[in-house]
Amino acid sequence: MGVHYGPETHISFPDAMLRLPFIALANLTLLARTALGAPFRMLSSGDRPTYVRFRLTGDPPYREQRRPKLRLGASRPEPSDVTSVERFRESLEVLAKDARVKGILLEVESLTVPPAKRDALVSVVTAFQRQGKRVVGWAVSVDNEAYALLCAADEVLLAPMGRVELVGYAAEPTALGEGLSRAGIRPHFVRRGDYKTAPELFTDTVVSDIQTRTVESFLDERYADLVDVVSRGRRKTPEEVRALIDRGPFSARRALDAGLVDALVSEADLPVHLGLVKDGGDAEETELEPMATYLSTVPFPPVRWKPVRRPPRLAVVPVSGMIVPGKGPSGRMATADTVVKALRAAGRDKRSKAVILYVNSPGGTPLAAEQMLEAVQRVARKKPVIAYMDRVCASAGYMVAVGAKEVWSAPHALVGSIGVFAGKFDASGLMEKLGIRRTVLARGENAAIFSTSRGFSPHEQATLEAEVEEIYQAFLDIVAKGRGRTKEEIHQLAEGRVYSGVRAKAVGLVDQVAGFEDACRHALSLAKAPTERFEIMTYGGRKQRVNLLKLLLGASQSRTYALCPTALGLSLRGGTEQFEGGSRFELTDLLGRLLPDDQWPFGS
Repeated sequence: MGVHYGPETHISFPDAMLRLPFIALANLTLLARTALGAPFRMLSSGDRPTYVRFRLTGDPPYREQRRPKLRLGASRPEPSDVTSVERFRESLEVLAKDARVKGILLEVESLTVPPAKRDALVSVVTAFQRQGKRVVGWAVSVDNEAYALLCAADEVLLAPMGRVELVGYAAEPTALGEGLSRAGIRPHFVRRGDYKTAPELFTDTVVSDIQTRTVESFLDERYADLVDVVSRGRRKTPEEVRALIDRGPFSARRALDAGLVDALVSEADLPVHLGLVKDGGDAEETELEPMATYLSTVPFPPVRWKPVRRPPRLAVVPVSGMIVPGKGPSGRMATADTVVKALRAAGRDKRSKAVILYVNSPGGTPLAAEQMLEAVQRVARKKPVIAYMDRVCASAGYMVAVGAKEVWSAPHALVGSIGVFAGKFDASGLMEKLGIRRTVLARGENAAIFSTSRGFSPHEQATLEAEVEEIYQAFLDIVAKGRGRTKEEIHQLAEGRVYSGVRAKAVGLVDQVAGFEDACRHALSLAKAPTERFEIMTYGGRKQRVNLLKLLLGASQSRTYALCPTALGLSLRGGTEQFEGGSRFELTDLLGRLLPDDQWPFGS
């Protein structure tokens, strides 16, 4: 027997009766605190700031996230830091209703958000401006992405010593073949698909035309987006913006002369510039206050009352980093055991009406990906699961995503790379140079197939090629079933081809191109749950940082990989973003994996 509060929410009588006393007590406490503090806040109302300071730094999450376990030891943000896009939006909605507030100062520092999150932040700022409020942006130094966000402000200020690193985007695809050869290392790889160019990093002496064209297609999209955003924000023609980009980077003075910023103002002079210092006032004692200070001057600030009916919960399960089998500590690897357990927990959570599978991975091993895929499919039979990506969802990462009911992507996310490769490194030449002699003794034709002391025998080569082909065909079957297409249709889109979110939608690998909030609300709507107010619970998290070469040279049990070379090697210089899951490495990392510790002559 239960009571229904509409078609979306069901609360049993015992649950409601048990919650009611605690909710009443919590709300009475909130009411008492608000009432008791009101006189003090009224006394401070004369000091209410007309401009409130917000600081955007790092990569704040889309929403404030609840986690099943308390996380200790985390650093506390500064008072003005934006802790999530959701909290930023809520704060600006409060400020927009106050006639005494003129606007906000938006400080940008070391921002690392993807374009999709940048667009979400711009949307929040734009909504605030539509209420007649002013947004002033300020920074010391900004790159492409941070400057693109500042362009949404009504006025852009730069510190006198500052810089605008508006230079466009560059990438550096790499070919290590000749360098490895000189070191006495011979890579041996088998791949399925001309566009599955990951092994070329190790085998080729020059970057292939296919890899070059793939990277250039992403550079073209990101460059066009940057030109469009800056031209609209600074009211310049696209031709003018392209000419300015070609003249970058800019010192503060040159940025001012070029019209990229409106004024040069030091941090100490910001209150004067904003008109906050009265005649005869002391500029040095005047500060731009954060949101918490503003709320302390409002007699009756917004109160987060505890609702009798709890808002629906949306579970978020991240698959972030290289996908590998087994277990792993917190870091930046997506280990199968951790992700599968997170999915099971999300499926068991009765309050979580739907699941967002947030994929940010260049791929990994098919074995681990299929373990995750099975777990995704099991959860999807219980409740709606939407896969969402705003950075990279490639190769084995995409294999996991197709287990969801729908696949959603940000416009500039990297998607696809359906293909497989396998191989090893023959270090016999290096060992000979070092005076190391090793004899391979085996019982069984393929017992030493992954020995680093020699290349593949003809029998081993044939075995590996058959395995890669088998896994590729299985990959096609998985995607075809998940996307409701034929295997032949998927093959035409596969063989390692990489797409942006927009292009993936056009060819049918993605269902919708939209933002994170839209994906969340759609997932809840599929569960027939309210979409206006909801909370997020994150299961799992970032996994261990991993080095690509160490992984390939023996850090996992499997030697067959579904990895995206563009995600691994595309580093957009000028815009400081490097796709997460990409890997920077040193040649010594490679050498360090070729020999056991007791045979490494140069120390650890």
